[in-house]
Amino acid sequence: MYVLNVEKNQLEEAEIVKATLKELPIKKDGWQFDWKKAFRRKNTACYILRTKDESKMVLGLLGLKKEDEMLIMDLIELAPFNKGKNKKHDYVAGCLIAFACRESFNLESNYKGFLSFMSKTNLIEWYKKKYGAVQAFSTNRMFIEPENGIKLIDTYLK
Repeated sequence: MYVLNVEKNQLEEAEIVKATLKELPIKKDGWQFDWKKAFRRKNTACYILRTKDESKMVLGLLGLKKEDEMLIMDLIELAPFNKGKNKKHDYVAGCLIAFACRESFNLESNYKGFLSFMSKTNLIEWYKKKYGAVQAFSTNRMFIEPENGIKLIDTYLK
């Protein structure tokens, strides 16, 4: 998988690995969520998207939770330097969401291939347009269906 180094306009090889508590960044470094707390949640696994070079720079984080036979994207966050118009890397969110979709295909349930998540109101339309997510009723609950999950996997992980 690759992320785009915006400044160099060059693809960089990246990887997603299961996080250890020691690797997780802290809020005082500009991160929005308390990832160490998320790491300790029941039925939750945290993943790090990082460059594959020597720096192994953390580009983004993902928290996946298994609940009621469904995979839930509980948390997703880009590194502070990957947000906004001056971000250093692109494709970070796409890689993390595609990874979550791929993980949803490992479920042995009626929800195999479905990824569920809650969205902030101002991001609902963005998730729909950019990632093919569907809004459940008129709530902040969203999901990505298997067909769109496969498209994301093919786009971001191959």
